[in-house]
Amino acid sequence: MTIHIVLVEPEIPPNTGNIARSCAATGSKLHLVRPLGFSIDDKTLKRAGLDYWPYVDLEVHESLEEFLEKYKDMPIYLATTKGSKSYAEVAYEENAMLLFGKETAGLPRSLIEEYKDRTIRIPMGKDTRLRSLNLSNSANIVLFEALRQQNFPNLE
Repeated sequence: MTIHIVLVEPEIPPNTGNIARSCAATGSKLHLVRPLGFSIDDKTLKRAGLDYWPYVDLEVHESLEEFLEKYKDMPIYLATTKGSKSYAEVAYEENAMLLFGKETAGLPRSLIEEYKDRTIRIPMGKDTRLRSLNLSNSANIVLFEALRQQNFPNLE
């Protein structure tokens, strides 16, 4: 089983570097959907991922449309503050694709509407509902729930 973390138009290199490190450590695949707010060669990105980059299963997509067409038959979950279910209420299938939007705007509203029944959220206090958690923290929370449900495959 592979969990896929999909970052749609990420903007902040350290967030992507931290997520890449988590993907390497868990055997998860990382997808980056262009446009990116940084170069993949960015020093900050590399620094955040430390020396894990050679172990990251990475795929870069030119657009969200390209990604969705290529993986249209895979189970997809959209992480958004507007999610219909808590991330912990979902039974993640094998090869689940976990989508996260850019730090300043999240996922496109049209995508959220199209996949409304596949949206998930991380519960937060009412005073913070207009904002969200850090992208790398959010990705790790959902990633480890999906891995926990699968009894942490190939992890010690």
